[in-house]
Amino acid sequence: MDKSWMEKRRGIREYFEGVNQFVEFAAPSARNGKIYCPCVKCVNLLIQPLNVVREHCWASGMLKNYKVWNFHGESAAATPATECGSSHVQETQNPYGDFHGMLHDLCPPHEIPPEPMEEGPTAQRSDEGPNDDAKKFYKMVDDVDKPLYEGCTKFSIFSAIVVLFQLKTLCGWTNKSFTLLLQVLMDMLPSDAKLPKDHYEAKKIVRDLGLGYEKIHACPNDCMLFWKQNVNLEACPCCKASRWKTNEASVASKHASSTKGKKKAAKILRWFPLKPRLQRLFLSPDLASSMKWHVNGRTDDGLMRHPADSDAWKIWVQPFRNYEY
Repeated sequence: MDKSWMEKRRGIREYFEGVNQFVEFAAPSARNGKIYCPCVKCVNLLIQPLNVVREHCWASGMLKNYKVWNFHGESAAATPATECGSSHVQETQNPYGDFHGMLHDLCPPHEIPPEPMEEGPTAQRSDEGPNDDAKKFYKMVDDVDKPLYEGCTKFSIFSAIVVLFQLKTLCGWTNKSFTLLLQVLMDMLPSDAKLPKDHYEAKKIVRDLGLGYEKIHACPNDCMLFWKQNVNLEACPCCKASRWKTNEASVASKHASSTKGKKKAAKILRWFPLKPRLQRLFLSPDLASSMKWHVNGRTDDGLMRHPADSDAWKIWVQPFRNYEY
């Protein structure tokens, strides 16, 4: 399918006909007459009716780097190389996961009522482009589409880093070992491979996925946390142990007049907040249905079909479910 019209100037006949061609192609994948809108304002985050998508693409312009219409029923494997070149990764039966689906679970589409596209103000607003959150999202989508190196069909930049981070977690690799692995892979792979140079650079790429953690200093003997009202304490009030690591360098710097060196905590607790993780589970339609099974899917006919039907569950578990943390 010829997509050269996407590079043309908006307003010419060829561009209008190309937008109509896109809408006709995406129509079979529509749900209730609505599809993802690929204009520069909606950036495939908003679901709009077909006629609104056509008006948005006419007025605001279509994303120029959206060469493979993977959100509208097209796969990269089915696209000839003359159209998309080597800038996209084949996504047929990826054994490492559906990364496009993961990103859309992270930033689910929103349905908004169609708004009429005015000619004057629209032309001005289209120059502004997407907001910062949309840019971050589409940057990740772009990394999902870009191959790790020219000719690579199994890994994109994004999927390679996510898979390596997963192995790091499962195998207990240190940050230093992860950096060494990246450096070895860079020597093994072709020179155009786009792997980050170290752990810090790799972490920046996947940082926008969210679900981070908070570092809280702890007593070396596990007496307390240096948190809230105790955040400024230098030693544990219970066992008098120092909050900081003590070594020859720190002892020497203690007597020095300058204290430019950064202190290192003796022990750190990494707190993973529960609420954003529950919210992330509910973002996925498949996981959300499982999360709500106790309320919507469980058969409640007085018979023992599940532990939730027992008296013990109702006495001990149900009160905690109703408790507001």
